[in-house]
Amino acid sequence: MGKKQHDTRGVLLGLAVGDAMGHTVDGKALQEICEDYGPNGLLGYDLVNGYADVTSYTQIAAFAANALLMGLTHSKLRGKQTAPFVRYIGVALREWSRSQHYCTPERNYCWLSAVPEMKRRFCMDSRMLDALSKDTLGSVDAPKTYSTHPGSLTAVVPIALLWEDLGLTQEELDRLGAETVALTHGDPETFLTGAVLTHLLCSLLRDRTIPAETLLRDTVDAIQLQFGREYLQTTHIWELLQLALTLAASSHIAPMNAMEQLGCRTAAEVLAGAFYAVATCGGDFDAAMITAVNHSGRSAAVGAVTGAILGAILGDEALPDFYLDSLEPTATLTELADDLTVGCPTTYGGSLFDDDWDRKYLRAGA
Repeated sequence: MGKKQHDTRGVLLGLAVGDAMGHTVDGKALQEICEDYGPNGLLGYDLVNGYADVTSYTQIAAFAANALLMGLTHSKLRGKQTAPFVRYIGVALREWSRSQHYCTPERNYCWLSAVPEMKRRFCMDSRMLDALSKDTLGSVDAPKTYSTHPGSLTAVVPIALLWEDLGLTQEELDRLGAETVALTHGDPETFLTGAVLTHLLCSLLRDRTIPAETLLRDTVDAIQLQFGREYLQTTHIWELLQLALTLAASSHIAPMNAMEQLGCRTAAEVLAGAFYAVATCGGDFDAAMITAVNHSGRSAAVGAVTGAILGAILGDEALPDFYLDSLEPTATLTELADDLTVGCPTTYGGSLFDDDWDRKYLRAGA
């Protein structure tokens, strides 16, 4: 198994592990978490019937990946891009949202709609469902709803995983990250955080050895150059990430106190909290998860973003088996990650002799 496959599995499975672990304590105050689980907080899964459930953070990342692979397959077989990739993502997220209302569409476009754990009602952002039910989805230039919630932040993760295959420049990838979040969250700081996470993950998947400070500085510089003239919110995102670095460099601040200081409620704060957890874990996935979920903010979101970033750095080999053995969608996410690694098993003018790929990404799972 090659590096790309290890990295892709690491990102998707790491995201799901963090989501499942954080889901247990999401929305609880830190004091309440410590009262329930002890002074060190939650130290692992709190299993239900032997399984760790994932929430919408994992589900929408998976549906966005499904969408991009459909778009990529249609593009390669026809020799041209049939529609902007963000439109495929919008269709897929709408399909996912209908499953949260127990609505059965006349036609499924995503094969993941047939996977029970990918459509269970674990939506962490009800306003996102409202946005996806509107006749027209939002965009960077024409936002429909305003929210700082990180509800759709993880939808940008597969954009980074397909950075080589989509045929886009880094600037275009970052724009796609912003557009993806803006489908449901029109607050500039929120969709710009999507662009930052996209750029950051792309950089790590190219070179996992980049020092943290260099990675952040280069990422924010690129986003400010692209969006800064129009959106001053890029400055606030940088300030939050700088605060995360400053807290990570201090040996006098306990992780729980640092995470409380970062807030971890808005999309930008969630990214800052995730970066702090990664920067202080010393390459220990378990330690990062414990830091990522024990605070008064959005624990599932921070856990998911932390898991994705650390998965890009460490690959799936660093994920402890006990996390994956009880994670309900492990097999589905592994299959999806391997499809993302392949990209599309044909080129323009070729033939697609892969019945499984045809079922999932060409005939739209119908």
